[in-house]
Amino acid sequence: MTHPQAMPREQTVRYLRERAFEADEDLAPAEREALTERIRTLLRERNAVLVAHYYTAPDIQILADATGGHISDSLDMARFGAEHPAETLVVAGVRFMGETAKILTPEKRVIMPELEATCSLDVGCPPEEFAAFCDQHPEHTVVVYANTSAAVKARADWVVTSSIAVDVVRHLHGLGKKILWAPDRHLGDYIRRQTGADMLLWEGACIVHEEFKARELQQLRAQYPQAKVLVHPESPAAVIAQADRVGSTTQLLKAVVEMSAPVFIVATDNGIFHKMREAAPEKTLLEAPTAGKSATCQSCAHCPWMAMNGLRNLAGALERVDNEIFVDPAIAAQARISLGRMLEFGRQRRTPIHGAGDA
Repeated sequence: MTHPQAMPREQTVRYLRERAFEADEDLAPAEREALTERIRTLLRERNAVLVAHYYTAPDIQILADATGGHISDSLDMARFGAEHPAETLVVAGVRFMGETAKILTPEKRVIMPELEATCSLDVGCPPEEFAAFCDQHPEHTVVVYANTSAAVKARADWVVTSSIAVDVVRHLHGLGKKILWAPDRHLGDYIRRQTGADMLLWEGACIVHEEFKARELQQLRAQYPQAKVLVHPESPAAVIAQADRVGSTTQLLKAVVEMSAPVFIVATDNGIFHKMREAAPEKTLLEAPTAGKSATCQSCAHCPWMAMNGLRNLAGALERVDNEIFVDPAIAAQARISLGRMLEFGRQRRTPIHGAGDA
Protein backbone atom coordinates (compact mmCIF):
# COMPACT_ATOMS: atom_id res chain seq x y z
CA MET A 1 0.00 0.00 0.00
CA THR A 2 1.25 3.49 -0.85
CA HIS A 3 2.10 5.48 2.24
CA PRO A 4 -0.25 8.48 2.54
CA GLN A 5 2.64 10.94 2.66
CA ALA A 6 3.33 10.00 -0.97
CA MET A 7 -0.26 10.54 -2.11
CA PRO A 8 -1.65 13.65 -3.77
CA ARG A 9 -3.58 15.62 -1.17
CA GLU A 10 -6.94 15.03 -2.88
CA GLN A 11 -6.57 11.27 -2.24
CA THR A 12 -5.79 11.62 1.45
CA VAL A 13 -9.34 11.89 2.80
CA ARG A 14 -10.49 8.80 0.91
CA TYR A 15 -7.46 6.87 2.19
CA LEU A 16 -8.25 7.87 5.77
CA ARG A 17 -11.92 6.97 5.45
CA GLU A 18 -11.42 3.56 3.83
CA ARG A 19 -8.41 2.13 5.64
CA ALA A 20 -9.15 -0.63 8.16
CA PHE A 21 -7.46 0.16 11.45
CA GLU A 22 -6.46 -2.08 14.30
CA ALA A 23 -8.81 -1.61 17.23
CA ASP A 24 -7.95 -1.12 20.88
CA GLU A 25 -6.95 -4.42 22.46
CA ASP A 26 -9.40 -6.75 24.13
CA LEU A 27 -7.23 -8.51 26.68
CA ALA A 28 -8.09 -11.21 29.17
CA PRO A 29 -7.17 -10.20 32.74
CA ALA A 30 -4.31 -12.72 32.94
CA GLU A 31 -2.76 -11.52 29.68
CA ARG A 32 -3.11 -7.87 30.72
CA GLU A 33 -1.37 -8.57 34.02
CA ALA A 34 1.43 -10.57 32.37
CA LEU A 35 2.05 -7.92 29.73
CA THR A 36 2.02 -5.14 32.29
CA GLU A 37 4.59 -6.89 34.47
CA ARG A 38 6.78 -7.69 31.46
CA ILE A 39 6.72 -4.06 30.33
CA ARG A 40 7.61 -2.85 33.82
CA THR A 41 10.65 -5.16 33.81
CA LEU A 42 11.70 -4.12 30.30
CA LEU A 43 11.46 -0.43 31.10
CA ARG A 44 13.89 -0.96 33.99
CA GLU A 45 16.23 -3.16 31.96
CA ARG A 46 16.31 -0.78 28.99
CA ASN A 47 16.68 2.38 31.12
CA ALA A 48 13.51 3.60 29.44
CA VAL A 49 10.56 5.78 30.39
CA LEU A 50 7.05 5.61 28.95
CA VAL A 51 5.34 8.82 27.85
CA ALA A 52 1.77 8.58 26.61
CA HIS A 53 -0.79 10.88 25.07
CA TYR A 54 -4.18 11.52 26.68
CA TYR A 55 -5.86 9.79 23.73
CA THR A 56 -4.19 6.40 24.21
CA ALA A 57 -5.96 3.48 25.86
CA PRO A 58 -6.39 3.47 29.67
CA ASP A 59 -4.06 0.44 29.93
CA ILE A 60 -1.22 2.53 28.48
CA GLN A 61 -1.99 5.60 30.60
CA ILE A 62 -2.21 3.56 33.81
CA LEU A 63 1.13 1.92 33.06
CA ALA A 64 2.82 5.26 32.32
CA ASP A 65 1.64 6.63 35.65
CA ALA A 66 2.63 3.50 37.55
CA THR A 67 6.18 3.39 36.16
CA GLY A 68 7.17 7.01 36.68
CA GLY A 69 6.33 8.07 33.15
CA HIS A 70 4.08 10.83 31.97
CA ILE A 71 0.67 11.38 30.37
CA SER A 72 0.06 14.66 28.63
CA ASP A 73 -0.25 16.50 25.31
CA SER A 74 2.34 16.04 22.58
CA LEU A 75 4.75 18.85 23.39
CA ASP A 76 4.72 18.24 27.13
CA MET A 77 5.42 14.55 26.44
CA ALA A 78 8.56 15.58 24.55
CA ARG A 79 9.62 18.08 27.21
CA PHE A 80 9.20 15.48 29.98
CA GLY A 81 11.35 13.07 27.99
CA ALA A 82 14.02 15.71 27.46
CA GLU A 83 14.25 16.35 31.20
CA HIS A 84 14.10 12.69 32.29
CA PRO A 85 17.42 10.85 32.81
CA ALA A 86 16.29 7.73 30.91
CA GLU A 87 18.35 6.83 27.84
CA THR A 88 15.32 5.61 25.90
CA LEU A 89 11.95 7.31 25.46
CA VAL A 90 8.97 5.11 24.64
CA VAL A 91 6.37 7.36 23.03
CA ALA A 92 2.82 5.98 22.98
CA GLY A 93 0.94 8.20 20.58
CA VAL A 94 1.29 8.99 16.89
CA ARG A 95 4.35 9.41 14.74
CA PHE A 96 4.71 13.21 14.83
CA MET A 97 4.89 12.95 18.64
CA GLY A 98 7.83 10.58 18.40
CA GLU A 99 9.49 12.92 15.91
CA THR A 100 8.99 15.91 18.22
CA ALA A 101 10.59 13.97 21.07
CA LYS A 102 13.55 13.09 18.83
CA ILE A 103 13.91 16.71 17.67
CA LEU A 104 14.12 17.96 21.24
CA THR A 105 16.34 15.09 22.49
CA PRO A 106 18.45 13.92 19.53
CA GLU A 107 20.89 12.14 21.82
CA LYS A 108 18.24 9.73 23.12
CA ARG A 109 16.74 6.65 21.52
CA VAL A 110 13.05 7.19 20.80
CA ILE A 111 10.87 4.14 20.09
CA MET A 112 7.14 3.72 19.56
CA PRO A 113 4.78 0.75 19.94
CA GLU A 114 3.60 1.20 16.31
CA LEU A 115 5.39 3.23 13.64
CA GLU A 116 2.33 3.16 11.39
CA ALA A 117 0.34 5.16 13.95
CA THR A 118 0.07 8.53 12.26
CA CYS A 119 -2.31 11.50 12.12
CA SER A 120 -4.71 12.79 9.47
CA LEU A 121 -3.30 16.30 9.88
CA ASP A 122 0.23 15.02 9.32
CA VAL A 123 -0.49 12.86 6.29
CA GLY A 124 -2.79 15.53 4.86
CA CYS A 125 0.11 18.00 4.70
CA PRO A 126 2.88 16.36 2.61
CA PRO A 127 6.18 18.24 3.04
CA GLU A 128 6.96 18.77 -0.65
CA GLU A 129 3.47 19.99 -1.47
CA PHE A 130 3.46 22.22 1.59
CA ALA A 131 6.86 23.70 0.70
CA ALA A 132 5.57 24.52 -2.79
CA PHE A 133 2.51 26.20 -1.26
CA CYS A 134 4.76 28.30 0.99
CA ASP A 135 6.93 29.27 -1.98
CA GLN A 136 3.83 30.57 -3.77
CA HIS A 137 3.19 32.98 -0.86
CA PRO A 138 6.61 34.29 0.21
CA GLU A 139 5.11 37.39 1.81
CA HIS A 140 3.42 35.26 4.51
CA THR A 141 4.86 34.19 7.86
CA VAL A 142 4.49 30.42 8.06
CA VAL A 143 2.87 29.16 11.28
CA VAL A 144 2.17 25.44 11.64
CA TYR A 145 0.42 23.36 14.24
CA ALA A 146 2.44 20.83 16.23
CA ASN A 147 0.45 18.02 14.54
CA THR A 148 2.81 17.98 11.56
CA SER A 149 5.87 16.10 10.36
CA ALA A 150 9.40 17.15 11.22
CA ALA A 151 9.89 18.30 7.62
CA VAL A 152 6.84 20.60 7.76
CA LYS A 153 8.00 22.02 11.09
CA ALA A 154 11.39 22.67 9.51
CA ARG A 155 9.75 24.67 6.69
CA ALA A 156 7.81 26.85 9.17
CA ASP A 157 8.77 30.09 10.85
CA TRP A 158 6.78 29.12 13.96
CA VAL A 159 5.41 25.88 15.40
CA VAL A 160 2.51 26.36 17.83
CA THR A 161 0.21 24.31 20.02
CA SER A 162 -3.50 24.98 20.33
CA SER A 163 -3.10 26.69 23.70
CA ILE A 164 -0.65 29.34 22.49
CA ALA A 165 -1.64 29.66 18.82
CA VAL A 166 -4.04 32.57 19.34
CA ASP A 167 -1.45 34.53 21.33
CA VAL A 168 1.29 33.97 18.75
CA VAL A 169 -0.89 34.88 15.78
CA ARG A 170 -2.25 37.95 17.59
CA HIS A 171 1.36 39.02 18.22
CA LEU A 172 2.31 38.52 14.56
CA HIS A 173 -0.84 40.30 13.41
CA GLY A 174 0.12 43.26 15.61
CA LEU A 175 3.41 43.39 13.73
CA GLY A 176 1.51 43.60 10.44
CA LYS A 177 2.33 40.05 9.36
CA LYS A 178 0.22 37.97 7.00
CA ILE A 179 -0.06 34.37 8.17
CA LEU A 180 0.13 31.12 6.21
CA TRP A 181 -1.43 28.53 8.52
CA ALA A 182 -1.34 24.74 8.35
CA PRO A 183 -2.67 22.15 8.54
CA ASP A 184 -6.02 22.23 10.40
CA ARG A 185 -8.50 24.56 8.70
CA HIS A 186 -10.97 24.50 11.61
CA LEU A 187 -8.32 25.51 14.14
CA GLY A 188 -7.01 28.09 11.66
CA ASP A 189 -10.49 29.55 11.20
CA TYR A 190 -10.95 29.71 14.98
CA ILE A 191 -7.63 31.57 15.36
CA ARG A 192 -8.54 33.95 12.54
CA ARG A 193 -11.89 34.78 14.17
CA GLN A 194 -10.22 35.31 17.55
CA THR A 195 -7.43 37.56 16.23
CA GLY A 196 -8.70 39.21 13.05
CA ALA A 197 -5.42 38.25 11.39
CA ASP A 198 -4.98 37.97 7.62
CA MET A 199 -4.62 34.18 7.36
CA LEU A 200 -4.25 31.86 4.41
CA LEU A 201 -5.38 28.38 5.49
CA TRP A 202 -4.18 24.95 4.37
CA GLU A 203 -7.13 22.61 3.80
CA GLY A 204 -6.48 19.94 6.42
CA ALA A 205 -8.69 18.50 9.16
CA CYS A 206 -8.63 15.98 12.02
CA ILE A 207 -10.84 12.99 11.19
CA VAL A 208 -11.95 12.81 14.85
CA HIS A 209 -12.83 16.44 15.54
CA GLU A 210 -14.29 17.14 12.11
CA GLU A 211 -17.01 14.56 12.78
CA PHE A 212 -18.67 16.32 15.71
CA LYS A 213 -22.18 17.38 14.66
CA ALA A 214 -23.61 20.79 15.57
CA ARG A 215 -27.30 19.97 15.22
CA GLU A 216 -27.03 16.75 17.21
CA LEU A 217 -24.97 18.57 19.84
CA GLN A 218 -27.76 21.11 20.20
CA GLN A 219 -30.24 18.26 20.71
CA LEU A 220 -28.02 16.65 23.36
CA ARG A 221 -27.70 19.96 25.17
CA ALA A 222 -31.49 20.18 25.29
CA GLN A 223 -31.58 16.75 26.97
CA TYR A 224 -28.98 17.85 29.54
CA PRO A 225 -29.60 21.57 30.18
CA GLN A 226 -27.28 21.52 33.22
CA ALA A 227 -24.33 20.30 31.13
CA LYS A 228 -21.36 22.39 30.10
CA VAL A 229 -19.89 21.86 26.64
CA LEU A 230 -16.12 21.46 26.25
CA VAL A 231 -14.76 21.71 22.71
CA HIS A 232 -11.34 21.34 21.15
CA PRO A 233 -10.78 24.07 18.52
CA GLU A 234 -10.04 21.51 15.79
CA SER A 235 -13.83 21.07 15.67
CA PRO A 236 -16.12 22.77 13.12
CA ALA A 237 -17.13 26.37 13.83
CA ALA A 238 -20.79 25.47 14.46
CA VAL A 239 -19.68 23.09 17.24
CA ILE A 240 -17.22 25.60 18.72
CA ALA A 241 -20.02 28.18 18.80
CA GLN A 242 -21.89 26.05 21.36
CA ALA A 243 -18.93 25.65 23.71
CA ASP A 244 -18.76 26.83 27.28
CA ARG A 245 -15.01 26.28 27.14
CA VAL A 246 -12.75 25.97 24.08
CA GLY A 247 -9.23 24.67 24.62
CA SER A 248 -6.46 22.14 24.24
CA THR A 249 -6.61 18.70 25.83
CA THR A 250 -4.89 19.95 28.97
CA GLN A 251 -7.18 22.98 29.19
CA LEU A 252 -10.30 20.83 28.80
CA LEU A 253 -9.08 18.46 31.51
CA LYS A 254 -8.56 21.45 33.79
CA ALA A 255 -12.06 22.72 32.98
CA VAL A 256 -13.70 19.50 34.20
CA VAL A 257 -12.02 19.97 37.56
CA GLU A 258 -12.58 23.72 37.90
CA MET A 259 -16.11 24.14 36.58
CA SER A 260 -18.96 23.35 38.96
CA ALA A 261 -21.31 21.67 36.47
CA PRO A 262 -22.26 18.05 37.26
CA VAL A 263 -22.34 17.02 33.57
CA PHE A 264 -19.98 17.76 30.69
CA ILE A 265 -20.41 17.14 26.98
CA VAL A 266 -16.91 16.69 25.59
CA ALA A 267 -16.01 17.31 21.94
CA THR A 268 -12.58 15.77 21.68
CA ASP A 269 -11.13 12.26 21.49
CA ASN A 270 -12.76 10.07 24.14
CA GLY A 271 -9.35 8.83 25.29
CA ILE A 272 -9.26 11.95 27.48
CA PHE A 273 -12.12 10.52 29.56
CA HIS A 274 -9.70 8.31 31.51
CA LYS A 275 -7.84 11.28 33.00
CA MET A 276 -11.02 13.33 33.34
CA ARG A 277 -12.64 10.55 35.39
CA GLU A 278 -9.54 10.25 37.56
CA ALA A 279 -9.48 14.00 38.17
CA ALA A 280 -13.23 14.45 38.72
CA PRO A 281 -14.85 11.07 39.48
CA GLU A 282 -18.07 12.70 40.63
CA LYS A 283 -18.70 14.32 37.23
CA THR A 284 -20.73 12.75 34.41
CA LEU A 285 -19.01 12.83 31.01
CA LEU A 286 -20.85 12.52 27.70
CA GLU A 287 -19.33 12.24 24.25
CA ALA A 288 -20.34 15.00 21.88
CA PRO A 289 -22.29 13.44 18.99
CA THR A 290 -20.51 12.21 15.88
CA ALA A 291 -23.55 10.41 14.44
CA GLY A 292 -26.16 12.27 12.43
CA LYS A 293 -27.61 12.93 9.02
CA SER A 294 -24.23 13.72 7.47
CA ALA A 295 -22.19 11.20 9.47
CA THR A 296 -19.41 9.36 7.65
CA CYS A 297 -17.15 8.78 10.61
CA GLN A 298 -14.87 5.84 11.10
CA SER A 299 -13.20 7.51 14.05
CA CYS A 300 -16.37 8.12 16.12
CA ALA A 301 -14.67 10.25 18.79
CA HIS A 302 -11.57 8.06 18.98
CA CYS A 303 -8.48 8.32 16.80
CA PRO A 304 -7.92 5.01 15.00
CA TRP A 305 -4.16 5.56 15.01
CA MET A 306 -4.08 6.18 18.76
CA ALA A 307 -5.96 2.90 19.06
CA MET A 308 -2.99 1.13 17.48
CA ASN A 309 -0.99 1.61 20.70
CA GLY A 310 -1.44 -1.44 22.90
CA LEU A 311 0.30 -3.49 25.56
CA ARG A 312 1.21 -6.22 23.08
CA ASN A 313 3.08 -4.03 20.62
CA LEU A 314 4.54 -1.92 23.44
CA ALA A 315 6.03 -5.06 24.97
CA GLY A 316 7.26 -6.20 21.55
CA ALA A 317 8.99 -2.90 20.79
CA LEU A 318 10.76 -3.01 24.16
CA GLU A 319 11.75 -6.67 23.71
CA ARG A 320 13.31 -6.00 20.32
CA VAL A 321 14.33 -2.38 20.97
CA ASP A 322 13.05 -1.50 17.51
CA ASN A 323 10.38 0.78 16.01
CA GLU A 324 12.91 3.55 16.47
CA ILE A 325 12.25 7.10 15.30
CA PHE A 326 14.93 8.83 13.24
CA VAL A 327 14.89 12.44 12.05
CA ASP A 328 17.38 13.84 9.56
CA PRO A 329 19.75 16.03 11.64
CA ALA A 330 19.46 19.00 9.26
CA ILE A 331 15.66 18.86 9.37
CA ALA A 332 15.71 18.47 13.16
CA ALA A 333 18.00 21.49 13.56
CA GLN A 334 15.68 23.68 11.49
CA ALA A 335 12.58 22.39 13.28
CA ARG A 336 14.17 23.23 16.64
CA ILE A 337 14.38 26.86 15.52
CA SER A 338 10.64 27.11 14.81
CA LEU A 339 9.78 25.22 18.00
CA GLY A 340 12.22 27.39 19.93
CA ARG A 341 10.45 30.58 18.85
CA MET A 342 7.24 29.33 20.44
CA LEU A 343 8.99 28.21 23.63
CA GLU A 344 10.77 31.54 24.00
CA PHE A 345 7.54 33.43 23.29
CA GLY A 346 5.84 31.46 26.07
CA ARG A 347 8.71 32.06 28.49
CA GLN A 348 8.72 35.81 27.86
CA ARG A 349 4.99 36.02 28.50
CA ARG A 350 4.96 33.25 31.12
CA THR A 351 2.29 31.54 29.05
CA PRO A 352 1.64 27.82 29.71
CA ILE A 353 2.19 25.92 26.48
CA HIS A 354 -0.02 22.86 26.10
CA GLY A 355 -0.53 20.73 23.02
CA ALA A 356 -3.54 19.37 21.43
CA GLY A 357 -5.07 16.16 20.48
CA ASP A 358 -3.06 16.76 18.74
CA ALA A 359 -0.49 18.22 20.02
